[in-house]
Amino acid sequence: QYHPDKQSADVPAGEVEERVQRFIEIDQAWKILGNEETKKEYDLQRREDDLTQTWPLDAQIYLEDMSWNKDEHCYTHSCRCGGKYTVSRNEAEEVSLVCCDTCSLIIEILQ
Repeated sequence: QYHPDKQSADVPAGEVEERVQRFIEIDQAWKILGNEETKKEYDLQRREDDLTQTWPLDAQIYLEDMSWNKDEHCYTHSCRCGGKYTVSRNEAEEVSLVCCDTCSLIIEILQ
């Protein structure tokens, strides 16, 4: 619908410009969402943005201040509710917000 080759000649100039802009936006979205790796990065960023806006931030913690659990290969930190925050080494590189496994609090991991 928005592809430049599909535009009819009788479309007003202002609308053509809007359609071209819309086509560019769709093309950029496809480049991100059409690739598994870039889609994963996009999803993580969106999740982090959503958490920052809607969930209460309990604390900011440096990764080295969290406990390393060598059996489960992850970092943990106790929540004030009695639950815990858990993040794997790989996740710690990709995300900065971690949810408690029991309540709605989150922590921000500082690098």
